[in-house]
Amino acid sequence: MPSIDVSLPLSLRKRAMWASALNLVAVFASQVMRLGGNLVITRLLVPEMFGVMAIATTVSVLLQMLSDVGLRPNVIQSSRGDEPLFLDTVWTVQVIRGFVLFLLTLLLALGAQFTQHIELWPAHSTYAAPELPMVLALSGVAAIIYGFQSPKVDVAIRVFQQKKVVIAELIAQFVGLIAMLVAGYLTRSIWSLVAAGLLSTLVFTALSHLIFQGPRNRLRLEPAALREVFDYGRWILLSSSVGVLAMQGDRIWFGGSMSVAELGVYSIAVAILGAIQSVLLRLAGAVALPAFSEATRSGDKERVRSLYYRSRALFDLTSLFACGFLLTASPLMISWLYDDRYAGAGNTMAILSLSLFTLRFTLAHQLWLAMGLTKYVAMDNIIRVVSLFILLPVLMAIGGVTYAIWGVALHTFFTLFLIFPVNRKLGLLDLKRELVVLPALLIGVLFGEMITSLFT
Repeated sequence: MPSIDVSLPLSLRKRAMWASALNLVAVFASQVMRLGGNLVITRLLVPEMFGVMAIATTVSVLLQMLSDVGLRPNVIQSSRGDEPLFLDTVWTVQVIRGFVLFLLTLLLALGAQFTQHIELWPAHSTYAAPELPMVLALSGVAAIIYGFQSPKVDVAIRVFQQKKVVIAELIAQFVGLIAMLVAGYLTRSIWSLVAAGLLSTLVFTALSHLIFQGPRNRLRLEPAALREVFDYGRWILLSSSVGVLAMQGDRIWFGGSMSVAELGVYSIAVAILGAIQSVLLRLAGAVALPAFSEATRSGDKERVRSLYYRSRALFDLTSLFACGFLLTASPLMISWLYDDRYAGAGNTMAILSLSLFTLRFTLAHQLWLAMGLTKYVAMDNIIRVVSLFILLPVLMAIGGVTYAIWGVALHTFFTLFLIFPVNRKLGLLDLKRELVVLPALLIGVLFGEMITSLFT
């Protein structure tokens, strides 16, 4: 839970602390369900199915991010973020976007079918899996369902009234988990994964309209609100468009160079690491962004600066310790959790854990968003995608897939050449504070080594 500056107004401090606690509980419960379900379903399904789902998920995220104009951050930071007309405009844009994304997914599914028909891909490639086109098509329905999600959820996050958000998310995840396990047990097919995702999205969307306070959403567009949405979102659109290539580019690339089983094992490593990353990202998006936005609207720069420094403490210590620990203990963790078919995920996760070193600077991104400096977020993501797509082919040519995985882990380090100068310009760079937290990395390494030596 990020520390909150004692100079902040009591109401903001209390609300931020309460929101942090709620989100930590939510993340913990969510990851317990996710990990528990993952452990069971990997014993019901073969690794190849997770490889196909990794591509389908990547396509879904790719399309979502390529059309992202920052609707949620806009509601959170805008002075009009609680006005019904503004929220209806946001909702209408979101609904239209959902249908467009579904149609694009169908086109990609047809494209996948065509490339398989002409045998464009090697037989072992994930893109050649016969289930892929239909999985893509059905997964695209989630975009329509998500499009109808009420922006009343965003308003609740904006004002730190997140209890219902947490409850709705956990209910939706639990329903999806049960559906996945029951369908997986009965069918032993990839369709259990597809159905679980659709049902979970449907449940949360329904709850967003039923349990959150506020007037019923209507389809209408106000020109002034629409201009604000796109003025704020133009840099976010660029940022998301290139950022998704950095976030999902590894799976896009490996889909053509790994076998279906290999990509399935790789996706397990990514999923376990993602469980840890989601804790920091959840707090950054659901707690830090609203707190930074409210402090920024007050116009007190010193308050914003103090809040940023204090909020960084736990983020830095947690991510650095986790980075060091997973660097040495990942193979042991995978051997505990999965059978021998997934053993390769251990070394992969150890390498990928290096990305946690730079994940701690997510708070800088949230502060930039709160201050309306979305262009810097776009520049950060441009650096990520350029670095990734240079490192991947170069390292792949030098040493194959193993070397390429190092490129995935290290490409985010190049963003430090942007983060440090921008934060210095904003008066947010304290080199002494940046250095004093680094021993947490070494402590994590030593702790991981100790655990590994005790249990092997």
